[in-house]
Amino acid sequence: MGSSEAAAAAYASALRASGELTEWSLTGYDTTGVPVVATAWDPQDGPDAHGVGYGTGELEARVGALGELAERVVLSPRLSRLLAGARRATRAELVAEVGHGGVVDPLELALPAGSPYGVDQPLDWVPAVRWRTGEQVLVPADAAGFDASLRSPGGPGQLFTPVSNGLGAGTGDDALVRAVSHGLLELLQRDGDTVSFKALDTGEVVDVDALASHLAADGDDGLAGVLARLRAAGTTPVVKLASTELVPVVFCHGSAEAPGTPPLAVGAVGEAAHPDAALAVRKALLEHAASRARRVFAFGPLDDVERLSPDYWAREQRRPVGEQEERALREAAAWARLDLPGLRAAVEPAFSRRSRTVGAPELLAASSPGERGPADLLALLLARLEGFDVLVVASDERDGGAGGVRSAKVVVPGLEVETLSYGRIGERVARRLLDRGARGSAAPGGDLVTRSGGPGRLPVRLTADAVERLGGPLWWDAARAAEVLGPLYPLYREPRRHAPQRLGLA
Repeated sequence: MGSSEAAAAAYASALRASGELTEWSLTGYDTTGVPVVATAWDPQDGPDAHGVGYGTGELEARVGALGELAERVVLSPRLSRLLAGARRATRAELVAEVGHGGVVDPLELALPAGSPYGVDQPLDWVPAVRWRTGEQVLVPADAAGFDASLRSPGGPGQLFTPVSNGLGAGTGDDALVRAVSHGLLELLQRDGDTVSFKALDTGEVVDVDALASHLAADGDDGLAGVLARLRAAGTTPVVKLASTELVPVVFCHGSAEAPGTPPLAVGAVGEAAHPDAALAVRKALLEHAASRARRVFAFGPLDDVERLSPDYWAREQRRPVGEQEERALREAAAWARLDLPGLRAAVEPAFSRRSRTVGAPELLAASSPGERGPADLLALLLARLEGFDVLVVASDERDGGAGGVRSAKVVVPGLEVETLSYGRIGERVARRLLDRGARGSAAPGGDLVTRSGGPGRLPVRLTADAVERLGGPLWWDAARAAEVLGPLYPLYREPRRHAPQRLGLA
């Protein structure tokens, strides 16, 4: 049995040990032919979970889908136990007990602008492990959790809406190393593109053909093959560079869609981060293709779901829709009602931005090429994150079953996420946007952070040291951010699959 077959078997075994596992293909929902696999897990009690994977072959897609599902399912028992026993206290009270190094400062977690958090506010806290030293560090429950179905005694949303960024899973002897590496790459990806893509697209287009030719000259024609597959299906993938500060971070959307393209596929975006820029580009292209199929499946016509996935659909109708984020539900429903020209019009202002071309030599100069083993990859990522704390909430070994599956939620204070969707902003994003405004960049966003308050502006919540480094207090222009975001909220947050249709909104 090869490593991929073993990983799939281990994930499936762990999932079936605690619930009912369903797998099915999403490939037929779009025109690219890129293999896309979906998974669902139904426990005897509690909410179900869902995963999607992709790749150049069915096995790669299946491993990805099972791994994405295992991230949540395997970690949930451990996280539920921690949240049920969460410590209610102010940060000051905990610092008096364990010192500053033993408690995360919520102001380093990119709080929403205007957050009412204060040092005297009691929060629910759970233990994490400082990866480099093994020390215990207390983190707010919202940072450790990954969705509202896992609730601390005080409930989710004390500081912000819990999100899944930073989840990872792995199998085998180095399962936890794999899980932490995956979680770190996801955090680096979201930090790198937070204010450089989608509505804030800076338009730095990667010359993917030159990159593919360079790789092919060295005997690697994998990227050229992915490009050819997508173009043959009638879409022109456009890869853009978001950041090279910590690792190369890229994203991909489509243009020049062929007639017959499912409308919702036009809004698909793939993202990736990896020390090897070529691997990041390949992943972004494949994730773009997967996003196309997934969006059509999740929010397109239910007649197609019933026709293409009848067994899944019969089971899905027995699952409750559950509580949904109102804005995500409303705006996903609005997109689902649009035709192909309507979706093109919604995304084109952002997707059409072109500021410069990033040549292959420039991208590769920021790259550390090579398929590294899990330990070497993690060592490199930790080196890139020198100066950042890396905190891990990991599953217990018994929760992963005989296959040795481990899952983790990684928390890195100081990295950024969810700026346009939830208005979360910290020092790094504030500095990027200030610099963009000072340079007079044509990219949007340079006017979102200001040095004075006013109508529609919310104070950016920062530590005293960060305020000093940035030259004084700052404000987030929430009204201007809403204008910049426009109709693009579905690119950031989505409701549960099929929720708009099942609730009669689309």
